[in-house]
Amino acid sequence: MKLATLRNGGRDGRLVVVDKSLQYALAVGTIAPTLREAIERWDEVAPRLEAVYRSLHDPRQLPADAFAFDPQQCMAPLPRSFQWLDGSAYLNHAELVRRARNAEMPELLYREPMIYQGASDSFIGSREPILVADEAAGIDLEAEIAVICDDVPMGVSREAARGHIRLLMLVNDVSLRNLMPAELPKGFGFLTSKPATAFAPVAVTPDELGDAWDGVKLALPVHSHVNDAWLGAPNAAVDMDFDFADLIAHAASTRELEAGTIVGSGTVSNRDRAAGSSCLQEKRMLEVLEFGAARTPHLRFGDVVSIEVVDDAGESVFGAIVQEVVPYACA
Repeated sequence: MKLATLRNGGRDGRLVVVDKSLQYALAVGTIAPTLREAIERWDEVAPRLEAVYRSLHDPRQLPADAFAFDPQQCMAPLPRSFQWLDGSAYLNHAELVRRARNAEMPELLYREPMIYQGASDSFIGSREPILVADEAAGIDLEAEIAVICDDVPMGVSREAARGHIRLLMLVNDVSLRNLMPAELPKGFGFLTSKPATAFAPVAVTPDELGDAWDGVKLALPVHSHVNDAWLGAPNAAVDMDFDFADLIAHAASTRELEAGTIVGSGTVSNRDRAAGSSCLQEKRMLEVLEFGAARTPHLRFGDVVSIEVVDDAGESVFGAIVQEVVPYACA
């Protein structure tokens, strides 16, 4: 099934079930008013939400209270979460961006996942602008896949970790590349170089993905464009050196993960250059290797980023992320 969160004036919005083709939605406040509450009571509410989802596909009669689904009204599926853990599962990407800032790849990163704890107090919707105060910060998109977990026990095995994945999402994890070289050597990870993270309109259950989901990887290309110009379409299952079971098990190795924890894959990246890139920094690094200097600029005010995953039937899986880069007026 597919779930979304619509604006209602509150910080957590209101939960709706959306049909497969993203045409219709149905409010489910009597089952769970928000996705946060639904994920915390998942075993109880999921069957009821699934019944609503099936009703949206009944060829005999659409429910009377169904309404047209409008991505413009969507918040992030989880507008805020207790935890956002973003990995770097594609080592090709990690190698390239580290070259860009003259940093070496530690040998440990080839054996153990790299994950940082990002800001989770305020995510943004798929049509909300990328707000940045200064173009000189080096604004970049990062297209990635993420999962939402239920309660994960400490010390969970890799195999058991698979069973804690409840929903998948599409992400634009915006980065400010020119701030990273000064921030990361401090040794505490990203903060000021990571503005608000954006999510596609709908979160989907694993069964919705059919053969494209093997339990730990999503075998579909992630399409990224800047101002309608193609940036790339790497397949999210290809060259994923650490899958979602690896990431979850590593994150839970010394503590429990509470329901609603979001785990990101990091920027989707394939070693096949024909697949293109999911971020500008990777493309810039490839230009440095080929031409001796980067030719592609970072994002500028007025640029529009779009990210989408389309299934084999040609339907949008998560809905599209479409964001304009807009200057933030500091107080």
